[in-house]
Amino acid sequence: MRPTSSDPVEVTIYTTRVCPYCHAAKRLLERRGVAFVEVDVTGDDTRRAWLRDVTGRQTVPQIFLGPDAIGGFDDLAALDRSGDLASRLGRGEAAAGTTSSETKVARP
Repeated sequence: MRPTSSDPVEVTIYTTRVCPYCHAAKRLLERRGVAFVEVDVTGDDTRRAWLRDVTGRQTVPQIFLGPDAIGGFDDLAALDRSGDLASRLGRGEAAAGTTSSETKVARP
């Protein structure tokens, strides 16, 4: 899906076909009406290596809000529960800043 004007922050989710957490993350975003770009890294060793280098993690999903690597499904769900996901997407009263667990990156 492509971001729309109601989604000012581009959400990108790196997934594999057989990952249950990837499907859970996509369902959460869809329930919240958040448009996202999905990048399937199944069998793509180059892109998986890039994700490891950038995020320090070997697991999928890896989710980015704009340039910020926020982590995986558990991190996304925690942001959603706290209300920070809505504000990070420009849907709350004030956009939250980047936390120390996030990494800003330029994606290929």
